[in-house]
Amino acid sequence: MAHLLRIPVPVLLAALLGSPAGAAEPAARKPNVLLVTIDTLRPDALGWVSGANETPVLDALAKEGVRFRAAVAPVPLTGPSHAALLTGRLPRKLGVRLNGQPLPPGIATLAERLGGAGWETAAFVSGFPLVGSLGLGRGFGRYDDSLPDGPDGRKERRARATAAAASAWIAGTKGPFFAWVHFYDAHAPYEPPPSFARPGPRGAYDGEVAYVDYHVGRLLAAAKARGDLLVVVAGDHGEGLDEHGERTHGFFVYDSTVLVPLVFSWPGRLVPAQPAASPRLLDVAPTLLSLLGLEPLPRIDGVDLVPLLSGRPQAVPPAYLESQLPWADYGFAPLAALRTGGWKVIQAPRPELYRLSDDPGESRNRVREPEHRKQLLSLKAALDGAEQEPEAEETAAVDSETRERLRSLGYLSTTRPRGSPPPGLPDPKDKAALFGTYTRIEELEASGRLSEALGELTRAVAEDPRSRFGLSRLGVLLLRTGQTARAAEILRQAVALDPERGDLRFALADALTRSGRAAAALPEWFEAARLEPSRAEAWSNLGAALRAAGRQKDAVAAYRRAVELRPGEAVFRENLVLALRAAGDEAGARAVEAAGH
Repeated sequence: MAHLLRIPVPVLLAALLGSPAGAAEPAARKPNVLLVTIDTLRPDALGWVSGANETPVLDALAKEGVRFRAAVAPVPLTGPSHAALLTGRLPRKLGVRLNGQPLPPGIATLAERLGGAGWETAAFVSGFPLVGSLGLGRGFGRYDDSLPDGPDGRKERRARATAAAASAWIAGTKGPFFAWVHFYDAHAPYEPPPSFARPGPRGAYDGEVAYVDYHVGRLLAAAKARGDLLVVVAGDHGEGLDEHGERTHGFFVYDSTVLVPLVFSWPGRLVPAQPAASPRLLDVAPTLLSLLGLEPLPRIDGVDLVPLLSGRPQAVPPAYLESQLPWADYGFAPLAALRTGGWKVIQAPRPELYRLSDDPGESRNRVREPEHRKQLLSLKAALDGAEQEPEAEETAAVDSETRERLRSLGYLSTTRPRGSPPPGLPDPKDKAALFGTYTRIEELEASGRLSEALGELTRAVAEDPRSRFGLSRLGVLLLRTGQTARAAEILRQAVALDPERGDLRFALADALTRSGRAAAALPEWFEAARLEPSRAEAWSNLGAALRAAGRQKDAVAAYRRAVELRPGEAVFRENLVLALRAAGDEAGARAVEAAGH
């Protein structure tokens, strides 16, 4: 039997395309690899795509590489999209479908493969949805998520600081490096430095992209100084900018929020081109590994795009898209879509079909046009087949702080309600105006205009009395403004809709306690601690409720758990000491006091 010789792709590409004069043979050494992801990046925010915004660095990079103006993100949310990009697997198969859901153990990543093959690896992220506790740091020798505290609980790092940190690490590497650098600036709220602001209704957004472009230039200068460099630049999702009634992203799956630019640049190895295809972010990891001559990751959904990058014909698989956010946050129907061959079908209570070739803005729903029925049935069958494939069990956010930080960014839920969505849920299209109201309420609350937010919320809940978002935010806002009795009433309704939400149980217990109903609060504190077992405050407050109920020994156990979770918290230790003494355990109290000194 003849034996097949495996030729590393860099060698094959060099043979096909020719090596530049005087260049070292690419197989003789490993190239440096730079992966840049830019959060919330619409293709039309780049000059090379639209000609309407000056982004000279990214424009030059695209011109010298293979550029795609319409790559497809699987989910219009930061966490799931990056998880897919770094693993080559669909979010539904990872169990990472909302921000705050950790990458499960045992999932192989791009960084693990490169690190195991001899690359020095590091990641520098700029937004809280990518903090290392959520698992995306797996395989990186260094995972820099040093995010300063911003206003209203936001944690993010500006492009200047991220580029500086990454550049310093790159300059200090000894061998070939793999660096993933993530910029978050284009995410709402848009606050570009004055010198980067652009005119027009989307000028602040475009200005943020221009600011990132400038600092990508500084990063590229540092990376190119280290020699042979393979660069990939991608957006993680787009931004609505009021198209289809969506100001930001996550609610719909229209192209405004799922299309992103994608560029592969490797001077002398990849011939500049602009294929018309729409690859998926799922395809980035397998393509990078193929370019580097490394084995693919196991059980991936993405494909190797090297034929397309080298100018050969290649059929890119259909792009499966979804958003669980309407169901998880608001109680509306979740969305799924399939995009292929210039067509797109969206699965919703009222299905949608678009011929993208002559309707890129998805303004004409062709689902009822008889001449397109065959196309509709074919796409729906393909989408149904994708939906029927096994999906992974979802995991919840790792702790209450993660949930609260994400909420400050406008993301309410970190897991879906248990069970399948029931029939008869509202179509998100019919709730676009209400969604816009909720977005405005979040902005009002974030800016400290609580009375205005409260008024808007009260009206929104009257219109949509079973909204998870409306009820939970109204209850918490009433609690923040001291209206504890009314807060408890509203939060009871929110808990009835979402009984497994530990943060809602905590808020309800707090409202009941503050309104003088300690006995009613006690079972809610138990539930809060059960549902969020790593939340030290829940155990401490349970201890206080147990002490008030005369259950001193049980209070000791609850306080001990709080101290175990946060041993450096003096208040928790003091509460434990008091509970021990109330239970008649003076020796135990002295031991805790001694351990604290």
